[in-house]
Amino acid sequence: MTNHWRDIKHADLILINGANPAEAHPVGFQWFVKAKLDPTKGPGAGGGAKMVHADPRFTRTSALADTYLRIRTGTDVAYFGGLINYVLQNDLYHADYVKNYTNASFIVRRDALLRHLDLGLRDRG
Repeated sequence: MTNHWRDIKHADLILINGANPAEAHPVGFQWFVKAKLDPTKGPGAGGGAKMVHADPRFTRTSALADTYLRIRTGTDVAYFGGLINYVLQNDLYHADYVKNYTNASFIVRRDALLRHLDLGLRDRG
């Protein structure tokens, strides 16, 4: 969880990875439900925030999600790598935020991923 519970009520899309907040955090999960039921939230014209749940297990959170992604155990790295690649390839990130408030600007650049030498590290090969 990287957001405060109260922030979730403002979301248009809620991506839940490998967790079951409906059962583990039922009081906090109310914010997910509020966003989902809010007609002013959601992609485009609204209709409620969309909830996506990615987990090997089908849980109560999965039952409430708009989309359930059943990933196989052990495929987390490939799954997140695919998400990151999609975001980078389609320019779906807030560049100013990444540059000014994260360390990602030191790791990723537009033309390619940095190599060990670019970071001043010795080559491991």
